Amino acid sequence: MCYFQTTQIPEFGCEGDVAREATRTKEFSFNYIFWSVDQDDSNYCSQEKVFQEFGTDIVSSAYDGFNACAFAYGQPGSGKTYTMIGTQDIFLKMNDQSATYRTEISFMEIYNERVRDLLETPDRAREGLRVREHPKHGPYVEDLSHHIADSFQDANELIRIGETNRCTAPTNMNDVSSRSHAIFTLIFTQARMFNGMPYETQSRIHLVDLAGSESADASGASGQRLKEGGNINRSLVTLGTVITLLAKSSDTDIEKKVFIPYRDSKLTWLLKDSLGGNSRTFMIASK
Repeated sequence: MCYFQTTQIPEFGCEGDVAREATRTKEFSFNYIFWSVDQDDSNYCSQEKVFQEFGTDIVSSAYDGFNACAFAYGQPGSGKTYTMIGTQDIFLKMNDQSATYRTEISFMEIYNERVRDLLETPDRAREGLRVREHPKHGPYVEDLSHHIADSFQDANELIRIGETNRCTAPTNMNDVSSRSHAIFTLIFTQARMFNGMPYETQSRIHLVDLAGSESADASGASGQRLKEGGNINRSLVTLGTVITLLAKSSDTDIEKKVFIPYRDSKLTWLLKDSLGGNSRTFMIASK
């Protein structure tokens, strides 16, 4: 089912040396629309309800051997991180005795187009890691650490460590504004017997907490904060461009192959397979 919502969105441009902001009306289509502001409202939707609507599909995809990816996009303080984190479902399903499971976790951020390992010590985490591309397995981060998680408690502790190391700063719009894109990856391997033979599948779940999109005027950014905002907005524009071009390339009426600029940002390069490859991908927009 598809729902439509009409809203006013900012449109940025330049007039001489003075930044100007205008608004235009645009209609968006969504698979679901949730109201989660006022708990006393009859239309209020809880975190559990949101997860049941589409989060269960992500977990099921992993158990079926497919990759999955969920993006959270919106202004700082709108609840992106809260929406993305908290379910124990994938670990509860491991009680199935017909298979053995192995879960590895990595957690990185992209800050000013530099990749950092959020699960390393703070001094080592500041070092930028290189992105490379394997001819068979696609893009990967060289020397990124991976950690075994045998339970939800293990995973939750890794999330806590990563969030502590993440780059944040106060702005006019939020006291603690994320200044980076964070990618939490769960590599899920299951082994079982099939027709008397050992059989193994591996899937990846990417949870992508995008940095909040802010205009320089609204956030009051200057100096380093202004540079951060520029890099954030450029990578978000690249993400939008890649998604738009992928939609066009799937149009059967287009005869010429469309070039997809994945490498224009570290974000789209690292998530190349999630955007245009073998993955079930979801976008959560918070307001």
